[in-house]
Amino acid sequence: MSLAHAAQSQTVTPTKPKAAPAKPTQRPGSAPTPPVRYISPDPRDPVGPPPPGVQNTGQSRVPGASRKPVPDTLAPAGTVRRPGTSPTDTTGLVNGVAVSGDSVQLAARRRGQIETTIDYTAKDSIQFDVTNKVARLYNKASVNYGDTDLKAAFITVDYGNNTMTADGKRDTLTNRLLDRPVLKDKAGLYTASNIAYNFKSKKARVSDAVTTQGEGFVSASVIKRLPNGDINGLIGRYTTCNLEHPHFYIQAKNMKVIPGDKVVTGPFNLVIGDVPTPLGFLFGFFPTPTKSRGSGVIIPTFGQAADRGYFLTNGGYYFAPNDYIGVRLTGDIYAGNAQSWGGFGATADVSYLKRYTFQGNFNLRFSNRPGQQILATDALTTSPVYLKPPDANSFWVTWNHSPVPKPGGGRFTASVNAGTSSFNRINSLDARRFLSTQFNSSISYSKQIRNSPVNYDIKLSQSQGTDGSMTFTLPDVSLGVARQYPYQWFGIEPGGKLAPLYEQFTIGYNLTARNEISNIVAPRSLANGLPLLGGTTVQTTIPLNAKNLGKLLLNGRNGMQHAFNIGLGSYTVAKNFKLTPSFNYGEVWYAQRLDYRFSPVAQAVRIDTTYGFNRIYSYSSSASLNTTFYGTIVRKGTRKIQALRHKVTPSLTYNFSPDFTNRANVNPTGTSILTDEQGRPLLLDQFNRPVTAGDVLNRYSFNNYNNFLYGTPGGARQSQLSFTMQNAVEMKVRDPNDTTGLNPFTKSSLIEGLDFNIGYNFAADSLGLSPLGVNFRTQVAKKLNLNSNASFEPYQRDSQGRTINKYLFESNPRRLLRLATASFGATYSFNPASGNRKSAVPRTLAPTNDPTLGTVGPPNYYADYVDFEIPWELALTYAAGYTTNRVPVKKGEVRPPILALNTIGATGSVKLTENLRLSYNLGYDFVSNTITYPNVTFFRDLHCWQITGQWIPFGITRGYNFTIAAKSSLLQDLKLNRNRFAQYQ
Repeated sequence: MSLAHAAQSQTVTPTKPKAAPAKPTQRPGSAPTPPVRYISPDPRDPVGPPPPGVQNTGQSRVPGASRKPVPDTLAPAGTVRRPGTSPTDTTGLVNGVAVSGDSVQLAARRRGQIETTIDYTAKDSIQFDVTNKVARLYNKASVNYGDTDLKAAFITVDYGNNTMTADGKRDTLTNRLLDRPVLKDKAGLYTASNIAYNFKSKKARVSDAVTTQGEGFVSASVIKRLPNGDINGLIGRYTTCNLEHPHFYIQAKNMKVIPGDKVVTGPFNLVIGDVPTPLGFLFGFFPTPTKSRGSGVIIPTFGQAADRGYFLTNGGYYFAPNDYIGVRLTGDIYAGNAQSWGGFGATADVSYLKRYTFQGNFNLRFSNRPGQQILATDALTTSPVYLKPPDANSFWVTWNHSPVPKPGGGRFTASVNAGTSSFNRINSLDARRFLSTQFNSSISYSKQIRNSPVNYDIKLSQSQGTDGSMTFTLPDVSLGVARQYPYQWFGIEPGGKLAPLYEQFTIGYNLTARNEISNIVAPRSLANGLPLLGGTTVQTTIPLNAKNLGKLLLNGRNGMQHAFNIGLGSYTVAKNFKLTPSFNYGEVWYAQRLDYRFSPVAQAVRIDTTYGFNRIYSYSSSASLNTTFYGTIVRKGTRKIQALRHKVTPSLTYNFSPDFTNRANVNPTGTSILTDEQGRPLLLDQFNRPVTAGDVLNRYSFNNYNNFLYGTPGGARQSQLSFTMQNAVEMKVRDPNDTTGLNPFTKSSLIEGLDFNIGYNFAADSLGLSPLGVNFRTQVAKKLNLNSNASFEPYQRDSQGRTINKYLFESNPRRLLRLATASFGATYSFNPASGNRKSAVPRTLAPTNDPTLGTVGPPNYYADYVDFEIPWELALTYAAGYTTNRVPVKKGEVRPPILALNTIGATGSVKLTENLRLSYNLGYDFVSNTITYPNVTFFRDLHCWQITGQWIPFGITRGYNFTIAAKSSLLQDLKLNRNRFAQYQ
């Protein structure tokens, strides 16, 4: 036995990570309070808190969500251990002494029950009674014995009897107990008013004790700790609130704690705000796993749906077989009304993660709803609001798989959003899912072959609309060869007289092949006006079922496309101009074609599909001439704005392609279709006389590949000259924060782009001049985004609104151009993206679209926890669109609105108090004078509890949702939910 002691100092021991200091009124060593999270009313979304470290990588579903990683409430001060547990000594040292190297330690035999060194310190003094083998430590005393660490105001160590006692100090003025005894060992952390511990039996008796078990705290008037670490408590309390005076607790007369496993109680009741409630049960079982994940039952949420009666939703089981997979199986059941069944639902959610390899989530939800409205009215209105489902059964599948990129390895990705077309309209309250009309899915594998310029991509994709349209691409294959230099193939050394020519000669190749199946049958009609046997002008839909599999396959389209891009180099012309010629060659391969036959009896055309190899080629050439010049204004002296620069990039491009319309295997003439084998005409005119004139017959055009996957490459002869001019304006601003003089200026963009483009086709018989396009974009102070584009037409129109081959400057009065279409969009973020103010939210760019009405992308459920540090944020969006009325408005007719599109939207959040936050989304359509999908969400932080609510005042999904829940993941099912949506999932 050895005993080391020090008065008013500490022995040298290995540095241990310390827990974060407790805030006032918090328990020592307690974990931080979990953040407030957004509890979605959609049963598909996870109900648990976000895992530590997850952050919002994109647009959040709720304004005011934090962009920072979720803090790890189980690891104070950045450590990875649970609060109250001792770190593992991986160095082989015991309190800084290597046992194996201590010759005295090896030679001496242990003569008592104390097995290792006892380190003890005290701020005031230490009294040591050698005769009675007792040491007394006064004022902020500390004793460390192996894995046991004891701190208190007064500690007595009786190493003769192998006991140790600790007491606090009573403040005579406030009557508060200061420096309470805190005992920390492998079993956990204990705070109390008195602690007695026996070194030999490993037993302890603790009065007014509080011990940390995982995320929870167990307190009792008397605790007896057994040698195996189990704890028996009398008049015990269990809570996840880290305050010394908790907001709530579960109280039981008898309680048993098995550290790292569970807490078991006898009859208990819930106490909130020191007020006992009748909520309780005959026994209590609270798991306290040492691992971050565990399996268990998910308690359902009780509520009432306005259209389906009372319900139990999100009840089931969470299964965690290992550290890589988590499975959540839940179900919903609706009581209905009287004899009417309200339906049911089921959800399977699988999350998986393999670090440094891949991660993903798979979600399948099935819903059964009554086909008729079973509740005629609801609590909000007496008008019928029920969305009748096309089918009682519906489902939706979501799968997202993301790999970790590795050099030279293949990359498998998946993003699936598919299911019944009406599912989201009748089963979702999420704005993105409810308002989206198109959902896309894709599964792909791509790879760059090592030491090779070849890369390939294999993709399976699906697209579906809420109107029932669905398109499958099974598969879509692409193969690409990077740009190659042919002179290297023949072993020609670089350099030489002709090097500027052959060294710049390059060839690139790309192949795409696709097989597409759709349930939409396009209308069949001929553009030449001839009647078509079996033709229709109405689009039809093939129902998706096994019986129609043959029809779906016959409606499929497939093809293969080859593209060769031949670069001829880049050459300097007149010192400041760059000339870049190129040549393109392509082919399209089809396995079928259309054959046309004319029926003289019906005087209509019949189309037959024949199968075989068909090859269509095309080629074109182009040359571009471009340059860049600048205009700069530099101000003399020291100015805030030191210089302005105008950058202009004009480009002149010429494209040429021959006439491919006269190919008989692609565009058969009317003479070959409308005559018999002997050349006799079959088409009759209005007087039932045969049409014999060849020029008249050839006016009827045909295409053997009409509505095929890649169309028909090539077309009429093109000799197009295009002109583009890009403008940008920048200014050099002096940086007042630069004190080193190394970077005295910063660049700021005034106009990011002001582009003009126009072209003329010399091969066109008429209307050769294309409209003038103008595009403008800029960003002001990273807060205001402005985007605008316009199209100006140069030709006149007749009284029917058709464009005629006369320029506007030939009219009276003379005009150069006429505005045809224009659009304008603006987004302003009132919360600054830079600065030292607390309201600043770091962003690289201002929001480009409304996050609520954005496109449907991979779900990011866990990142939507609320950040109360942001005082406020607001983003305004405005969109306007103008289209010229092609036909003049006559007297007495209603003039259409000037702006066909005119909407404004606002989204943001505001912190009303330190613990109350409000998020909102509101839009207004000035054309239809309607409010677009408004909703308000509020969050109230109650320390260990939280209140969340959502209100939708208008629309089919109008109503409100209210939830009060405990923050802790151990008690996430301890919540109360009230729902009054007009239509609930």
